[in-house]
This record gives sequence, structure tokens and C-alpha cells, in this order.
Amino acid sequence: MTQPQYQARIPVYPRSVKGRFRTLKTAILILAYAVYFLLPWLRWSRENAPDQAVLFDLVGRKFYVFDLVVYAQDIFWLAGLLVIFALLLFFVTGLAGRVWCGYFCFQTLWTDLYMFVERWIQGDRNARMKLHKAPWGPNKILRLGATWLAWLLIALATGVSFVLYWGDAPVLLRQMLAGEAPFAAYATAGFLTLTTYVMAGLAREQVCTYMCPYARFQGVMFDENTLIVAYDEKRGEREKGRQKPRKGLMKREERIAQGVGDCIDCGYCFQVCPVGIDIRDGLQYQCISCALCIDACDTIMDSIGYPRGLVRYTSENALEGKPTRLLNLKNLGYGVALAITIGALVWSVTHRADVELAVYQIRQPLAVILSDGRVQNRYRIKVNNKTEQRLTYRLGLEGLEPSAELDAGRFRQFTLEPEQMLPLQVKVRRDPRFVHQVRESFAFVLEPVGREDAPEVRHASQFYTPPAQVRGGQPDAE
Repeated sequence: MTQPQYQARIPVYPRSVKGRFRTLKTAILILAYAVYFLLPWLRWSRENAPDQAVLFDLVGRKFYVFDLVVYAQDIFWLAGLLVIFALLLFFVTGLAGRVWCGYFCFQTLWTDLYMFVERWIQGDRNARMKLHKAPWGPNKILRLGATWLAWLLIALATGVSFVLYWGDAPVLLRQMLAGEAPFAAYATAGFLTLTTYVMAGLAREQVCTYMCPYARFQGVMFDENTLIVAYDEKRGEREKGRQKPRKGLMKREERIAQGVGDCIDCGYCFQVCPVGIDIRDGLQYQCISCALCIDACDTIMDSIGYPRGLVRYTSENALEGKPTRLLNLKNLGYGVALAITIGALVWSVTHRADVELAVYQIRQPLAVILSDGRVQNRYRIKVNNKTEQRLTYRLGLEGLEPSAELDAGRFRQFTLEPEQMLPLQVKVRRDPRFVHQVRESFAFVLEPVGREDAPEVRHASQFYTPPAQVRGGQPDAE
């Protein structure tokens, strides 16, 4: 008989628990859902875009985040943000293990909500286990059907809410309900509805165990000083291991005297684990550091009068009686790199010019000799008004002789609407008698017209003259 290559999934039925870490997780969950579902509906006054606080306008190639407008050419900000997230993940992991997974990960947040719904409809751990083992009947169909329907509604709300970030939320929602929204809106909402339902409702801990790469490489970021959720084996086992309370082993002093550990083998820590592991078996890659086992153990310790901390956040060094040094060289390195990256991104955002001028020299060909002997270079210019004001500018040259000619057609003076980008093609012509080098530096200048508060903008460029046309020295006399 052929052996199966993969182990069949062992269903996990987490038990409810109360405690400080469960309270913290619930608070983070409520805050995260409030931000995710309500942010598209937060209004923010704008003159040239929908009044939405956070709006990702793909058609206009602009992202609106409150007062900040991010343009396509600011894409390097996204790269900086991704670097910050990566460094923050490494830094926090080096300090406190997988707290991201346990408290902030989208998979954890949505699975937590699905478990709340499941527990509300089907009951706690024992009731759910009994229900799933029971034969199909009206009660089982009603409870499982209600659970699946609630999951589907949550998944649908998740998918639709994500789509609302990419358009004016009230208008886009009405269009979706009326069947008038773009196909991409329905496709995106449908895809996220399906993936949310499957990942949070059906796959659950398998996503963390088998699909998430972070679970696999987290170990390389741990060291003996990293804070992890750990079972104090010395205290819990002592010489004779863990045993259930019985006559002569009820009080802690009696257990210590007989070499029996403080762990009473109740299994509560295992029952509350959302990934189905026993923390008493040591650090395991499946553990997401949610700390629910700490709440469970502390609850039992309080009930029998034993001190808390049998399961706790600690380090390998602390378990061995050594000092924990969180600010070691590795963590300091992550922290310094993170601070520098955040500082650079903040500086870039706060020092962005209100009006940007980009100049690109057209290189095919670099220079043209006109019939009158003058040399002509062409340039592609983009002027971007990043303010909400209507601005008028005059384009000029700086750093060339007065006889140099700028040909911008009818755009020598132009008006930019708020958040408008204007592309131009201009020509610069020079008499070779005034040219002394093959390449000479100059600048294009945008001079504001009619507004003293508007910024003047410069952009350096170069003028190329074929070597055969360079005279050198002083220009010839007429």
C-alpha cells in the first residue's frame, strides 16, 4: 500500500481565553478593522479630486493620502516605504520574535474575526468539536450554514472595501450596486472575497505553517536574546516532570519538595493555540507569538494560587539564568538603518518642490546644424504643478549668451491648472561663434507671472556642439 506523501490536516478548535494579551489582540483587531473599513468613507476637502481622505487614482496616476499627493514620479517613496517595512520587521523580530504575526498580520486579524463568528454561532471548543463530529441534521446544517454565510458576508465586505480605496467611495459603491462599475472593480472584489473566505475561513493555520515564507526564515533573525513565548521547563517539570494535582501534590510547596513541576498538565495552553501546537514542546516554527497560551497558563496559575510566568515572553538567555541584552549589535544595526531610512523618506516628502521641472535632452540627433550655421539642440520638458493653485510661468534660459534663442512655440508662457502636468518640446539655438566647448552647462528657468508667492524653478542642462563647429577664443568680428 502506497504511503501518502502529505499528512492530512488535523482540525484545530481553539478555545476561548481571557487575559491581558487577548485584550490587547482584540483592541488591535478593532482598531485595524475600523481603519480598513471606515477610511474610504472619511471625507477630505479637495478642489480637483473627490473629497476622500485616502484615494488611489490609477487613471490620474495620483495617490491622495490626506494632504499629501503622490505622483507617478514619486514612486521611489514606495520603495522607501517597503524598505522601512522590511527593516521594521527585522528590527522587531530581533527584539520580540513574531509579534507581527501574532498581532498585526492580515491573516491573523481576519482569522481572529472568523473564529469569533464561529464561536458565537457554534459555541466554544467542545461544542464545535461535538458539532463537527455529529451526523448531518437540521441543527448542524443551520449552524454551519449560518457560519459560512457570515464568513462570506465578511469576505464580501473586505473585497468591496478594498475596491473603494480606488475611487470615490459613495459613487463607486452606487455604481457597483447598479451594475455600472468597471469590470476591474467586480473582478478585484470577487478575487478578494474568495481569497479572504478561503484563507481566513478554511485554510487558517495552514497559511502560516505552509504558505507564509516568514515562518520559514524567522529563525535566522532570532538569537539567544530575542524575546519569545516560551515555557519555563525547569520550573514546570523539575526532576519528576509535570503531574496533575492530587492528594499530596496540591500545594506548590508540596510539589517543590517532591521535585514535581508547577505545570498541572491541564492542556489549556494547547487548547487555546490557534495553530494547534503545544508550547511545552519548545520553540516551534508554527508559533506566531500570539501569547494566548500565556493568558491561559496565567489563568490557571491564578486559580490555584501559583505565581504567574510559567509560560511567558522571555529569552533563551533568561531561561538559562543569563542576562538578556536586547540592544545588541544586530538590533542596533537594524535600528540605525531604520531610523536613517525613515529620516530620509520624511525629509524627501517634506522638501518636495511644489512645482517640478524635468528636462531630458533628445539625443537622436544631439545637435543639428541649421542653414544659417547655427547649432540647435532639442529638449523634452515636463512641468508638474503639485499645488492646488492655478499658476502661470514664463520659460527662459540662464547661463548662455544673450543671442541664444529659445523656441518653445506657443508655450513660452503658459498656465498650469492645479495638479496639472504639462509636457513640452523646446529647441535651443546658438551661434557657434559664441561656443567655446563641446558641452556647455546652462539652466532652464521657470519665472512666475502674476504671483509673487509662486516659486521660481531652475533645472540644469547641457548644450552640445559638434567639435567641428567649436571656434574657441573670442567670436569673430562682423
